[in-house]
Amino acid sequence: MARMGRYCKAYALQDLRAFEGWTENSQNARKEKKQMDGKEVEIQRELADDSYVYLQENFVVTDGIFIDENILFDNTSPEWVDFCKNSLKFEVPLYDTAQAAGAE
Repeated sequence: MARMGRYCKAYALQDLRAFEGWTENSQNARKEKKQMDGKEVEIQRELADDSYVYLQENFVVTDGIFIDENILFDNTSPEWVDFCKNSLKFEVPLYDTAQAAGAE
């Protein structure tokens, strides 16, 4: 069963492709349903620069919100993490559960 992480953020693929070490496992893109000759078939989603994908809390990029499905990029090198934090301004929010509980 698909597992959902605690946090992910959507980015246009062109922003991620700006990383010098970017490699893409496009064969892992989601499948889309289309009508062909009166039948519903699943085809591989075409990934374009304006396609939105998800940067997960573990710095893996997925084509969907689940952390362990449709993985497009998983080379989580220190350079990639630096690119995410500094160029993309990706930051996992800190949720202070004690403070949130006191606000009720």
